[in-house]
Amino acid sequence: MRIDKLIQVVLLLAFPASIQAHSSLNNNNSELSEGIRTDVSLTPDHFLQAGVPAGELKGPFEFKSDIYAGTSRRYWVFVPAQYDAKEAASLLVFQDGHRATNPNGSIRIQTVMANLIAQKAMPVTIGLFITPGNLSDAYPNDLGWSNPNHRWQEYDVVNDTYARFLIEEMIPVIAKQYHLTDDPDQRAVGGTSSGAIAAFTAAWFRPDYFRKVYSSIGSFVSIGYRPDEPDMQTGGQDYPAIIRREPIRPLRIFMQDGVNDLDNGWGNWFLANQQMAAAIRYANRHANDQNIAGPRYALKTVWTDGEHNDAHPGALLPEGLRWLWSE
Repeated sequence: MRIDKLIQVVLLLAFPASIQAHSSLNNNNSELSEGIRTDVSLTPDHFLQAGVPAGELKGPFEFKSDIYAGTSRRYWVFVPAQYDAKEAASLLVFQDGHRATNPNGSIRIQTVMANLIAQKAMPVTIGLFITPGNLSDAYPNDLGWSNPNHRWQEYDVVNDTYARFLIEEMIPVIAKQYHLTDDPDQRAVGGTSSGAIAAFTAAWFRPDYFRKVYSSIGSFVSIGYRPDEPDMQTGGQDYPAIIRREPIRPLRIFMQDGVNDLDNGWGNWFLANQQMAAAIRYANRHANDQNIAGPRYALKTVWTDGEHNDAHPGALLPEGLRWLWSE
C-alpha cells in the first residue's frame, strides 16, 4: 500500500466523522480556504454603546394569518431613534423573533441595530421580528424560548408561501404605521437554523422584494421533504442542485455555519451549508465562463467551530449586517 494511502486510512480510523468531513473539505474544497474561526463571542455591538440612542422595541403584538389559516403568532417592531417619517426606512425581517429580541440572549438584534445605525454602518432600518405560527386561537404564553408547533411547515418548505405571508400579510401591517422603502436592495431578511432557510427561501422566490439574506446554521436539509405529501417533494437538501441550474438571483448573502453543527436523519448541516456555498460560487463562475449577462450572487461565508445554537449566529450578526449593507 502506498504511504499516502496508508496515512489516509489511519486518519479515517483515528478521527470522528465530523473531523473526517472537515478534513476532507479542507483538502479538496476551496470553500474552507479562509479557515475555521474559533474565537467567536459577543462583541461591543451587542451592548448599547455610550451616546447611542436605544430606539424603541414595540410588542409583542399578536397576528392571525389567512395564508397560514388557524395559526397565531407574535411579532415585535424595532423603531430606531433616527427614524423620520419623511424619509423611507430600510427593512430587516428576522425570524424566531422571540429569541432574536431576548436582551440576554446571543442575538440581541435591537441593540445591534441601534449601534450599527448610530455608526452609519447600516441605514435607518425598521426591524420586524416574527415568531413562527402556533396552531391555536391565541399564541401560548407558556412557550418560553421553545418553538411554536407550526414552525417547520412555514420555515422549511421550499415554495413561495412564506414569502407571500411576509409580503402580503405581515409587512403591510407595519407599512401602515411606518414609511418603508420600495427598494428591494434595502430590504433584508434573516434567521438562524430553520429561520435561515426561511429567509433564503423568501428571497429566492421573491428577489424582486428581498435582496439581502442573513443565514446562520441554516437548515438546508430535508426537514421540509415529505415524500407522502404531493406538494412537499422538494426540500432544503435540493437547493444546491436548484441553484446550479436556475437563473442567478440578484442576492447578497451572508452565510455562517459551524463544523460541529447537527448530523442526523434530516442531514448534515455543515456539509449542507458547504454545498450551498459551492453551488452559489459555481453559478457565478459558470455565468462568467459562458459570458451570461445578468446579476451575480454576492456571498460571504464564515465557518466556525460552533454547534447548533444561536451563540455564533448571534455573535456574528454585527459583522453580517455590516457586510450586507457595505456595497
